[in-house]
Amino acid sequence: MDQLDRKILALYQRDTRRIAESIGAEIGLSAAGVQRRLKRLRSDCVITAEIAVLDSGAVGVPITCLVSVAMASGSAPRNSLDDFKRNMKSVNEVQQCYHVTGSTDFLLVVTAESMEAYGEFARRWFESNEYVVRYETQVVLDKVKVGLSVPIREDQPNR
Repeated sequence: MDQLDRKILALYQRDTRRIAESIGAEIGLSAAGVQRRLKRLRSDCVITAEIAVLDSGAVGVPITCLVSVAMASGSAPRNSLDDFKRNMKSVNEVQQCYHVTGSTDFLLVVTAESMEAYGEFARRWFESNEYVVRYETQVVLDKVKVGLSVPIREDQPNR
């Protein structure tokens, strides 16, 4: 990845609808050159997805919760962690799931249509799981900043 790739990524990740001609004009590259580089960045799995970001409240899912989950240590079989990861990947309400260090094992971003719906989710996935020893939920009051953009330094050495 060179400096031009980094410039393209910095612009593209903020607006994937931006046309190659516009990106090229800003960084001094032809539209075809931008398109070739984007194609390579996709095939190299640098660009892993191109998605629409929705307003969750506008589509009837106004509740967002941050949930920390602690799993049983020592006695829990290794596959219980793998099972939990696999389950969280498949559940629509889970926007993000991180296996982390510290006093808990997982941090989740969970969406719900209502607090009742979140309660049902928690009973199903945490309270009925014999390996979940504790979970703590924080309800989001205000989404101050939401995003997945990665800070890209254009002056990093080529890789």
